[in-house]
Amino acid sequence: MSNRKLIASISPWEERVGYSRAVCVGNIVEVSGTTAVDGDTVIGEGSAYQQTVFIFRKIEKALKEAGSSLQDVVRTRMYVTDISKWEEIGKAHHEFFKDIKPAATMVEVKGLIDPRLLIEIEVSAVKA
Repeated sequence: MSNRKLIASISPWEERVGYSRAVCVGNIVEVSGTTAVDGDTVIGEGSAYQQTVFIFRKIEKALKEAGSSLQDVVRTRMYVTDISKWEEIGKAHHEFFKDIKPAATMVEVKGLIDPRLLIEIEVSAVKA
């Protein structure tokens, strides 16, 4: 597709697994599951709130590279390893989306790729 733009990050997993941080086709932007990993470091280890904030900042960078922004987000999907942390996660989500109010899903999962990761988030956006 000529109108398909792939957004990469520094994650070694993208090449190993065969995916992009985000894909933009026309005015649609899909951001892959994003965690609180920066290089070999887990940011906010032990804090669902800190991990969520870091992830949304990381997603914001991918959206910007795709010519989009958090204002264009229509859906968030949050996969959490401990649903009892929903208030911490919800607080961070509110800080980024209180005026945007995308459709949102939060689901508890058995685990993520690294046991120190408490949450993985993906978003869908439609550029205005």
